[in-house]
Amino acid sequence: MPDSVYKIVEVVGASPESWEKAAAAAVARASSSLRDLRVAEVVEQDIQIEAGKVKAYRTKLKLSFKMED
Repeated sequence: MPDSVYKIVEVVGASPESWEKAAAAAVARASSSLRDLRVAEVVEQDIQIEAGKVKAYRTKLKLSFKMED
């Protein structure tokens, strides 16, 4: 197996429903422009609050993908 090199990018997804759906939204969007995504690492989670209520769940991910030759 030849050596491989991977690039890591950070993305943030948001969802009004959950952190899991926020992460899934981030992966889905990133996969539309990045090929061969391999691993997603959750770096941070937070929520947006408006008028004392949760407006959105946000999940920051580090995504890695294999660099092409």
